[in-house]
Amino acid sequence: MTEKRHEKLGLTDQDVIKMYRYMVLTRGLDERMWLLNRAGKVPFVVSCKGQEAAQIGAAFALNPLRDYVLPYYRDLGVVLVFGQTAKDVMLSAFAKSEDPNSGGRQMPGHFGSREHHIVTGSSPVSTQIPHAVGIALAAKMKGDRLVAYTSFGEGSSNQGDFHEAANFAGVHHLPVVFFCENNKYAISVPLRKELACERVSDRAAGYGFPGVTVDGNDPLAVYQAMQEAVTRALNGEGPSLVEAMVDRLNPHSSDDDDRTYRSKEELEEAKRQDPIFSFRDYLLACGVLTEESERALRDEVTADINAATAYAEQAPYPEPEQALRYVFAE
Repeated sequence: MTEKRHEKLGLTDQDVIKMYRYMVLTRGLDERMWLLNRAGKVPFVVSCKGQEAAQIGAAFALNPLRDYVLPYYRDLGVVLVFGQTAKDVMLSAFAKSEDPNSGGRQMPGHFGSREHHIVTGSSPVSTQIPHAVGIALAAKMKGDRLVAYTSFGEGSSNQGDFHEAANFAGVHHLPVVFFCENNKYAISVPLRKELACERVSDRAAGYGFPGVTVDGNDPLAVYQAMQEAVTRALNGEGPSLVEAMVDRLNPHSSDDDDRTYRSKEELEEAKRQDPIFSFRDYLLACGVLTEESERALRDEVTADINAATAYAEQAPYPEPEQALRYVFAE
């Protein structure tokens, strides 16, 4: 029987089953939204397919009752761990009035929930990063013990927002974790044309805090790196940069055709490292899951997604007069 690596990290069998369930739920919602888009029922999707292990591993190192997350548009797995539901996700995808993120105003991927400590982002990339640093600064000034987490793609690490935020956080030793999900493409621009340095994590040294690169297909490796970063932040030791190397298994968005810049062979190789299958195999090999319990888990998730889809599809759209709500004082 395979050694239980998760126990050395302080995770129980039930913890890693939950991790796997969230990964399966994230993948299932992503694939359902992609199908609905192709059916003409959902206008736009930004996929996180292939990045689930990094997201769930990161989220499990945080405390949803204490910490704040400022996610980027692919971070579906993180917001599910922090309390959003399959129904919430589908209401957003269909842009219905009950959408908890924006009441149907924003595109999918603009997550936000005061209740669940999810701070909404905007469409320009990287703008969430200085906001996370601001929350960390406020926490330090008020003496609140919490961590601000913010995620972004490697392309976003080239924006001024990232560098200004990292510099400020480093100077003031703020409790923030910068989490880069490096899927090796900034839309269609490959990694070799994005960075002059070898890794995004190399940039942390210039701002006076640690940077580490981990296998983003391994949720336990991500959890360990994030746990160390969170501990540093809570102990007043300042920020950290965690770079998770992942593969984006879908085009950049539902409006993109990645066949124009990515070879079939490259994509097939990425699919062979699919984190859903590798983590399932680990759980089966160490006896945490059985074939039967894994099938039951998948059936349960599918039923959840089916119910969420049916509800959201029938839910009402916003009334035209609701367009100006929350824009002007009432």
